[in-house]
Amino acid sequence: MEEKIRMGASACLLGEKVRYDGGHQWDRYLTGTLSQYFDFVPVCPEVEIGLPVPREALRLTGEAERPRLVTSRSGEDLTERMESWAEQRVVELEREGLCGFIFKGRSPSSGMARVKLYEPSGIPSQKGVGLFARIFMEHFPLLPVEEDGRLHDPKLRENFIECVFTFKRWRDLLAAGRTLGRLVDFHSRHKLLLLAHSTEIYRQMGKLVADGKQLPLEELFERYQALLMQGMRLLPTTKKHLNVLQHLLGYFKKDLSADEKQEMLEIFEQYGRGDVPLIVPVTMINHLVRKYQQPYLAQQVYLQPHPSELRLRNS
Repeated sequence: MEEKIRMGASACLLGEKVRYDGGHQWDRYLTGTLSQYFDFVPVCPEVEIGLPVPREALRLTGEAERPRLVTSRSGEDLTERMESWAEQRVVELEREGLCGFIFKGRSPSSGMARVKLYEPSGIPSQKGVGLFARIFMEHFPLLPVEEDGRLHDPKLRENFIECVFTFKRWRDLLAAGRTLGRLVDFHSRHKLLLLAHSTEIYRQMGKLVADGKQLPLEELFERYQALLMQGMRLLPTTKKHLNVLQHLLGYFKKDLSADEKQEMLEIFEQYGRGDVPLIVPVTMINHLVRKYQQPYLAQQVYLQPHPSELRLRNS
């Protein structure tokens, strides 16, 4: 890649010693593998509101709808201080051109969900959302976000990174200028990728683009963007991928011999049983695209939605 993708991340995940105990939560996957493609913008809410390192640990208390952020021993309430800073920080982050954010899970400031919340009864629950994470997600509702712990799940990791690269391509389209022609081209290249995420949203987006001339351009792009990110957040399944693979194979029905078609179908069955990873049938399809020179398929993002070096389809 000529240009790295701008990605926000909790500073402790990048190895910065900003945690309450003076340590870090260095994530080698972020700083090793992903840093080849992402340019990280570190954020540590606690340090950025002026708290020292080390410091007293924080916790969420009260009701899930309006939790309070307090120090665990002295009980100092930092809610307004954190929220005021966060409201200003998200505006500053608009200028960074972020295409995603990776939060530190279970953090009272940065956890996306399932943060420990000490309710009035005194019994902790897993209903909390970190104060900064909540304000960030409200301010950037379409931006791909994920937590560090969930990135250890191969399916969640691939889906998040796929969303990020898709969002970057969308941003590049907007930077080039909003025209119906560019939108039609973008949609054409992403059709099969969208189909792998949601058949229903794929249909809605197709109808929206087909009716594009009847809508103001601004409204058309806003509605398309919302559907794009809504669809991309839905996890693909083996069944959905098989549907796309069968669709792809249909383009070669006049080119393949009976034996070649049977070989492809057997590979699809092996993938369906979990005997081989998705990269195997996709590699075979890519070979056919080059061999039989299918220009429409050659431009399909589905066949390489992210760098193969990330090995996201190899699991």
